Amino acid sequence: VDHQKADWVSIHERICQLLIPIRTSLPFLLSEKESKHGTEQLVKRQKYIIDLAYSTAQQFVWDGKHNEAMPAALHALRFSTEVYGSNSVHLVPAYLLLAEASAGVGHLPQASKYLSQAQWIVLRTPDCSVAVQYKLHRSLGLFRAAEGNFEQALYHLANDIYLASSAFGLKSIETSGGYFHMANIFFRQNKMDVANSLYAKV
Repeated sequence: VDHQKADWVSIHERICQLLIPIRTSLPFLLSEKESKHGTEQLVKRQKYIIDLAYSTAQQFVWDGKHNEAMPAALHALRFSTEVYGSNSVHLVPAYLLLAEASAGVGHLPQASKYLSQAQWIVLRTPDCSVAVQYKLHRSLGLFRAAEGNFEQALYHLANDIYLASSAFGLKSIETSGGYFHMANIFFRQNKMDVANSLYAKV
């Protein structure tokens, strides 16, 4: 009951009506054209649910409501898997969100599994976009910081900043996030001069 309630509050209420046409199978006696159109409509609906579930989960994470984010992020992952397949780079954003939400509720082993899955997909995708790669390094950096492994955290955040700046520029909002998280780590290490200069840069 608790899981159902959490699922309802998180995402199900928003997507319930959208699931009906997706769960309804197409009539058997359709022409090829009708069948193709039906499949296209199905994929369009599934992609809409992915976007809605992902943005809902993202908002919960930003609000610090990590428990509420989990069901929405799981829906984003499930529908991404249905649309793109289980090894697609399109699954990485959902895995990263699940990792962040898991870490937020203190489930570090589960967060580590989600991050490993995302990392494995990125490594297997030679043409993976820089936008996905920098987000992966940021997530890995935040996870290592949560573990207390600041050296590894700074390594991943340095990669995050390098990749984000190469794609979006040194003074982009995307790059500033990496500087901010790096500053937080130096702050936690009591290296106030470095932390303050990075905060000023942000």
